[in-house]
Amino acid sequence: MNVHQAKVWEEVDQYITEHLIPHDPILERTLAANRLAQLPLYDVTPTQGKLLNLFVQMKGAKRILEIGTLGAYSTIWMARALPSDGKIVTLELDPFHAQVAEANLSFAQLSHMVELRVGEALQQLAQMADEGVEAFDFIFIDADKPNNSKYLQWALHFSHPGTVIIGDNVIRDGEIINEQSEDDRVQGVRQFYDLLAEEPRITATAIQTVGSKGYDGFMMGIVRY
Repeated sequence: MNVHQAKVWEEVDQYITEHLIPHDPILERTLAANRLAQLPLYDVTPTQGKLLNLFVQMKGAKRILEIGTLGAYSTIWMARALPSDGKIVTLELDPFHAQVAEANLSFAQLSHMVELRVGEALQQLAQMADEGVEAFDFIFIDADKPNNSKYLQWALHFSHPGTVIIGDNVIRDGEIINEQSEDDRVQGVRQFYDLLAEEPRITATAIQTVGSKGYDGFMMGIVRY
């Protein structure tokens, strides 16, 4: 990727946003609050947030599991697509990130729809299983990549036939084809693909994306049984 190409990607993202995503002071304030709190710049873009929103609507989901909350920008996009009795369970490792997320959800008037669980995600997922938490209609995996395959295994545990599972950051600037990569995030995503290829319960594909966040992509799958 050269500087010119990156500039074009960013300008196209801006063009799409200006034409298809109306000005939204709540979402814009959420991003501003995340920047002010110096959260990592891992939020989905507005176009990706709208894509998640549309996916939730197309699925007709009522229950969502999000693995990786950060400042709740993606949480807000998905929550807005739920019916009035819908619910999101979202998992965040960092207590400070969770505090920022809770403030953003409160400002968006969505706190009543969101259960934010704080702590290591694998431990939270195991605890949810012990609690007998029911299956979800839509699951978004966007947390630490070395654990992606473990998150997918838990996602399948909390699924039913027809559950949609989305995974973010599954291209890694094309590094997923580098089997010698010393980046544990790349190796985590490669293991994620290996599990998807082996696991008969899910049918999936991945789409490469470019934009203001560079070159990456989404995995999209549907649970079969």
